[in-house]
Amino acid sequence: MHDIATFSQVWVTIAAFNEASVLAPVLSNLSGCGYHIVVVDDGSHDATVDIALANGAVAIRHPVNLGQGAALQTGISYALSNGADAIVTFDADGQHRASDIAALLNALKRDGSEFALGSRFLGRSLRLPATRRVLLRAATLFTRLTTGLCLTDTHNGLRAMTRRGAAAIHLRQNRMAHASEILSQIASSGLEYSEVPVTIEYTNYSLAKGQRLGDALTVLFDLFAEKLHR
Repeated sequence: MHDIATFSQVWVTIAAFNEASVLAPVLSNLSGCGYHIVVVDDGSHDATVDIALANGAVAIRHPVNLGQGAALQTGISYALSNGADAIVTFDADGQHRASDIAALLNALKRDGSEFALGSRFLGRSLRLPATRRVLLRAATLFTRLTTGLCLTDTHNGLRAMTRRGAAAIHLRQNRMAHASEILSQIASSGLEYSEVPVTIEYTNYSLAKGQRLGDALTVLFDLFAEKLHR
């Protein structure tokens, strides 16, 4: 079981690409909780970096867009190198609630797990379109079959990990593929994990930026083909 002192340094890492219009309130809510925050600007063409700095976050910039997986890995590596005891991955588009982070951290301590994975299907998903729900259910089935992890929501970007857990993650994939990759690495690590109910709130902005159904199905097909090839 993890002692509460283990989490004296909690870092929230956010991958951001052209999120200047929505980032400020996200960072304001997080900073009010007392967490350290690192925003990885993944080659944005707007004021994402300036807004991150103005709101007290550490800002790291990729000179070109490398994808969400690479941006999250940069943030995780930075947090580890700066003494993080626990790391939370958090979306920049306003879908996640800062208040859910405490439940994720409490699950790590309560369950003695190294990963606490948010689930909108154990919690709530507000304004989730029917087509997106079908896609997420299909992705969950695919990931359960390929990783053996018994999860209800396998493409939720709100998750927490201990320092030990974070050290086992080495992301290389982008978009929806990186979410499958992190679960595959959790399964391979043999480390304990748990699921935690969280709320995902879809907005017009997040839906407009989200994965298209056809693109996501292509990603799933590619991942399945790669799995068979191995």
